[in-house]
Parts: sequence; structure tokens; C-alpha cells
Amino acid sequence: MVRSEVIVAGAGPVGTVVAYALALRGIDVLLLEASATCEDDMRASTIHSSTLSLLNGIGITDRLIDVGLKAPLYQYRIRSTNEVLEFDLGELSDVLEFPFRLQCEQFKLARLLAHELEASPNANVLFNHDIKSFKQDAAGVVVEAETPAGSRSFQCDYLIAADGARSTIRRQLDVSFDGFTYPESFLTLSTGADLAAYFDNLSFVNYVSDPEEWYVLLKVPSAWRILIPVDESEDDAYTISDRKTARLFQGLLGDDTPIETNHRTIYRVHQRVVSKMNHGRVLLAGDSAHLNNPLGGFGMNGGIHDAMNLAAKLDDILRNNRNAEELLGLYDRQRRTVMHQFVQAQTIRNKKMIEESGKESRRQQWDEMRAIHSDSGRRRDYMMRQSMMQSLKAEAEIR
Repeated sequence: MVRSEVIVAGAGPVGTVVAYALALRGIDVLLLEASATCEDDMRASTIHSSTLSLLNGIGITDRLIDVGLKAPLYQYRIRSTNEVLEFDLGELSDVLEFPFRLQCEQFKLARLLAHELEASPNANVLFNHDIKSFKQDAAGVVVEAETPAGSRSFQCDYLIAADGARSTIRRQLDVSFDGFTYPESFLTLSTGADLAAYFDNLSFVNYVSDPEEWYVLLKVPSAWRILIPVDESEDDAYTISDRKTARLFQGLLGDDTPIETNHRTIYRVHQRVVSKMNHGRVLLAGDSAHLNNPLGGFGMNGGIHDAMNLAAKLDDILRNNRNAEELLGLYDRQRRTVMHQFVQAQTIRNKKMIEESGKESRRQQWDEMRAIHSDSGRRRDYMMRQSMMQSLKAEAEIR
């Protein structure tokens, strides 16, 4: 039976980050991924300043910057009036190591780290290895994975579930995943067309508010991405049809010029947090532990924050003989508290503002945002929250 100190399930950004952070510390790590490669998932594309600082600690931020787009500016736009409130992270250059958001497709991060892990002397990456079950006891964890050659068994001291929103490991732990699912679905489109040509002074990150059909418009190196809500009664086939796409672009751009798309995807959106992230020798991280709406780009970033927190604690346990129950309990308290008090609350607030639902609500939400934007102190505090620096500070204060 193949043995490793830590097995990580899932070669997405969270799984590859925690595996690489462990490998750099000299811990033997095995990364198991059900797919044949790191998937070309376009869903997450924003890496916040706080996350860039954490990733700089494992030496990869400069390499990500080389393949991403720096976005110091982000905008809130009212679709009906063309009002724009612009926030400039450059104002925080005195406190931020990286005073910008990096727009970079998540698969670039995952593939970069998977490549580095394959070259590491104390790490191994196995694709087409789908974890089906596990058993743990006082001595460790035994994992059963399905492979093209049949079932294989692996043994480890700790198993990290970074296997996504539909986590097999979370389901087998039978842990509650409390929260709710939004009634509407979300549609994402990407296009190589120059959408900036249709707007005045468009930034790389734009939240466009509207009571009927709000949307998010983001630039990544390979494309412009559009995120837009879809009524729950709408047929999926129509949602991704050429007819629907043409109507959307005509409404967004005010022009009936045909726009070619690179991909179209529908997905459901949830606000959920598990009741516990540490289960003996099995730990949850990323989407397996918490889900939130994408308005603000906190999902992948929160998962990477989990990964870096957990890697440091496992290092203390495996290399410095620190108390596992104490440290993993602290991991659970820190990350779940941050998820409830910061990420969940902030993403729900972001969605309410961009929706502009109801005349009175619309006026109150935007009056508040204008007040924040016009006050330098409040504006700085807001950008610190949105860059997730405040959540890292809050995490460090939890004991």
C-alpha cells in the first residue's frame, strides 16, 4: 500500500496550494485528482491582494503576475444612469504588498503548482484517481481510489478534502452543510471580443447594477467574462442558445453586432458553511467546506486562505509535535468564523447592492455606497474588506 504523510483530494487551486505549501515544508504529500488534468474551469478568476501576499510566501506570486492582468481599479456602475463609482487599490499602497487584484484564470494557478509538485522529491500527483471512500483510526487514514487500472489503496496520516462543492469526502463524513441556494441560476459567458470598446473608461473589474438584469464584467488575459443571473423558470437550452446570447449582448452593449463566445456555462449558486471543518484526521478546505456567491471574488480566495492556514498547522503537528486536536480545532474556529462573519455576510451584501431590488432599497444601497466612496477613511476600510485583508486580520485574532 502506498503511504504518504498527507493525501490531498482535488487538484484545483485549493488542493494544489495546500499540497505545494506542505511539500515546501518537507512533508510527504500525495495529490489525487479524479480528472485527467487540472480542469479548464473559468469560474474563478480574481486573486486578491491578501491572497497574493500569502502565495508570495511560497514563491509563486511573481509567476502568476506574469500570466495575469493587474487590476488596481474596480468599478460599480448603475446601468440605467451610467453612474460610475471607481475604487483604486493604489490608495492602499502604504499597507498592501500588492495594491491590485490579479485577474488570472484559476486553472493557471492549479497547473503551475501541479507541475511544481510533479518535480518535487517529496510530492506525487496522480490524475485519474477518483477517491471513492476512506476509513480513519488512531493510526491514520486509508483511502480507496478508482483508477483506469482498477481500485487502489493509499494510506496517510491526514486526508485533506479539497474536492469541491460536491465533495465525496464531505458527504461520507455526513457533516451538515447549512445555508441556502439562490432561486436563480447564474450564466457565465466568455468572449475574445474587445468589449471595452463599447464603454467609456471601463476597468478590468466591473459590477453593473440593475433591478432587471444586473451583471458582472471581468477581464482575464484570454477573454472578457460576463456573469449574469438567469430566472429559475427559464429553460437551460434557451439560456445557452445563440438567440439568448445575442439578446444579452445587445442589451449589455447597446449594439446588435454579433459577438462570438468561447464558452457558455450555467451553474447554481449557494451560501453554505459546514458545521465543522476538522474531523479527526480528515480536514475540509475550500468549496468542500464553504460556498458563497461570486460577487467579490471571495470563493477561491477564501479556499486558498484555508489552504495556507492548514498547511502551517499540519507542519506544526507533523514536524514540531504540536497537539493535533488543539491546532486543528483552532483551524476550524478561525476559518469557519471568518466564513460566517466576513465572507458570507459580505457576499450577500454585494449581491443585494448590485441587484437594486426595489426603489427604496435601490436608493438606500447606492446612497450608502456613494457615502463610502466620497469619504477617504470609509473608502479605505471598504477596500480593505473587499481585498480580504480584514478577514486575515480577524483570523489571526481568533485563538
